[in-house]
Amino acid sequence: MAALCESFTLCGLGPSGGVGLGGGLLALEPGPDPDHVLLTDRGRTATLFKVSDQKPLGCWSVKHGQMITCPVVCNFETHEYIAVQDDKVLRIWKSEDVNLDKVFKATLSADVYRIHALPSGGPVVLFKAGAVRTLDVLLEAPQQEIESIISDEVIKWSEAFMESQQPVLIFTTEKDGNFFVYVQKVKTNSLQKYKLEQQELSKPLNFTACIKNRSITLLCLYSNDSVYKVLIPLQQNNEEEEQILSKSLLLNLSVSGSVLKGTSLVLLDKDHIAVLGSLSTSGEESKECLTIWNTKFQTLQTSKELPLGTSGQLWCYEEKFFFTHGKVLTVLMYKCETSSLAAAVGKLKDSQNPDMSSFVNWNTLGDEELEVSLQSQQSIKSESKMTLRSRKNTAPEAQPDTLSVGQLLQNLKDASTTAFEDELKQLMSKSQMPDLQATIGCVVTALTNRCKTNRMYYPQSFLLQIVQTRDLSYSLCPDLMAVALEKKDLYLLQICLQQFPDIPEKITYTCLKLFLSLSDACLHTIYVDLESVICYIDIDFNNKEVKTEIVENGFNAELEQDMWATKVSKERHSTDGGDFCPVGAQKAALLNAVINAAYSETFLLPHLKNLPAQQAVLFLRYLYYLYVKCSEKINTTLPGIRSPTISQIMDWMCLLLDAHFTVMVMLPEAKELLSNLHKFVRAQVRFYSELNKIEESLRELQRLNHQRDCQTYSIEVLELI
Repeated sequence: MAALCESFTLCGLGPSGGVGLGGGLLALEPGPDPDHVLLTDRGRTATLFKVSDQKPLGCWSVKHGQMITCPVVCNFETHEYIAVQDDKVLRIWKSEDVNLDKVFKATLSADVYRIHALPSGGPVVLFKAGAVRTLDVLLEAPQQEIESIISDEVIKWSEAFMESQQPVLIFTTEKDGNFFVYVQKVKTNSLQKYKLEQQELSKPLNFTACIKNRSITLLCLYSNDSVYKVLIPLQQNNEEEEQILSKSLLLNLSVSGSVLKGTSLVLLDKDHIAVLGSLSTSGEESKECLTIWNTKFQTLQTSKELPLGTSGQLWCYEEKFFFTHGKVLTVLMYKCETSSLAAAVGKLKDSQNPDMSSFVNWNTLGDEELEVSLQSQQSIKSESKMTLRSRKNTAPEAQPDTLSVGQLLQNLKDASTTAFEDELKQLMSKSQMPDLQATIGCVVTALTNRCKTNRMYYPQSFLLQIVQTRDLSYSLCPDLMAVALEKKDLYLLQICLQQFPDIPEKITYTCLKLFLSLSDACLHTIYVDLESVICYIDIDFNNKEVKTEIVENGFNAELEQDMWATKVSKERHSTDGGDFCPVGAQKAALLNAVINAAYSETFLLPHLKNLPAQQAVLFLRYLYYLYVKCSEKINTTLPGIRSPTISQIMDWMCLLLDAHFTVMVMLPEAKELLSNLHKFVRAQVRFYSELNKIEESLRELQRLNHQRDCQTYSIEVLELI
């Protein structure tokens, strides 16, 4: 039994996707950690992503005019990354390397088709001429002669396995409509060649394979909407003449009058396969979808419609599907259990239900897919894992007129504002609903869609309630912050920056630019959360400077009382000495939310370079002010809730200086600021250098204090030499 679970967006693929994948995705490979994947685009960039955080950990590019010509892989033994540039140039680097021009480089004597990384045994290199080498052997003599195994044949697919502690590589080739299979044992250098049995009026489109009991099982997806199985023995073939591999029909990709035109095939376990393709029904427009099939009982287990279209590519790692959907790379989790006849028959009954013209779980439907898919759906059952007995027991309780989440939102499309919000609140109150988070994401999407179509409609309090009380993320409601930016809803943006763990760097930069562009006088009338600044900021009351002391418990009663009783006066221009805050309390609180937001330096820096010079100087003044404040206390920690740490402050200062240093050097108003910053940092370095000199003495004192326990009052004089 198999089921599709929740899905989320890993990254964008368009020119504004932020990960350099505008040219399309070449391949996706596992990273050094089970939660990491390596993305290679059809150009010159490779990006390492942490899947659970939907955040890039590193990005590497070759020069303009050069290209990465096969998927970048990770050497699991050394934790190095390997790329092939322009077919012949090997580049090998580690995570801390930034510039690929300065990493290890080796030019080979023949074109590389693909590199396969194995968990043990090291990477294996397959050349376009059919020759195979381990990476270690290849690096001993990069210019060694590479023999030609295939003539006038084109490699279509390849995969590598470990069998009996040695790598085994299988690849398929095509020539004049004939398909061949090669099996290479790398260490023993033994090669077997087979010819695939021809199929009338159809040809193989995609392959996948597994190895078990010294035999390779090759699954072939054919153009006649069928999957065939081919068994290939691993023992050495002593016959000189070419053997023909016979195949057997494993599965017909059709159900209830619908036929799946598959493009990609993935083997999940011994009883389940996943096929990505277009589902065609006579008289209806074809729809792209991802399906899971039970090969043991010849049944369709589950399916998900993909209305925004795909590239036809499908990858599967750690019980997660990866595929392009529209302009994003989507991750869809799944579960497979041991096949049982009861479960398979139960699924078969569902798949033959005439109401199910397509197979979508509305509870896990992605936000951007909602509007497109609703038009073709009439009824859908939950994809929860039930046996046939549990289905039978719960059937009488089901209400025939019960609406799915998607149907309810579609019916509310033209409802009045009051009815619309009341129904959504009632829907969100169902805490027992499966996939509640995905449902709430759909609710937020419905609200933002109405905001786009009706410019006068903006349910600020409702949106705030959802964001503050629900554990949401940017990927669940990607349009929310865009609408808030358009409406200049500063409080909602602040809350989103504080709570969303996966905000794209472009959105973070847009928020920063908006916050800096607003005057303090304008911000005085707007409510924002001041908890991050109330305990340390210096504020000008009635044109009189008031310096607030940072107390150890992070609380100042006089300041808190005055803060709410006194109306803040006009915007004040501060000095560059760091003594007074250059911005008002509201703007400081908003800037703190930006400083605390998660980001990747690689992808934020290009956006920061577009920040206007005056705003960059103002932001640097505020960061310098925070830096001085942190340094006033021994623990270098600002009091208050969600106050920036000294590490975050320094990281942002470095980022800002990297993005605008040349401009700031030329600006007269920034000269004194940079000079003061330089002097302050230099003094800090000298101070910590002096502390390092007495570090060993302090450790010795700590050791002595631990050794003796003075029960009575005493005075001791310790002399440091």
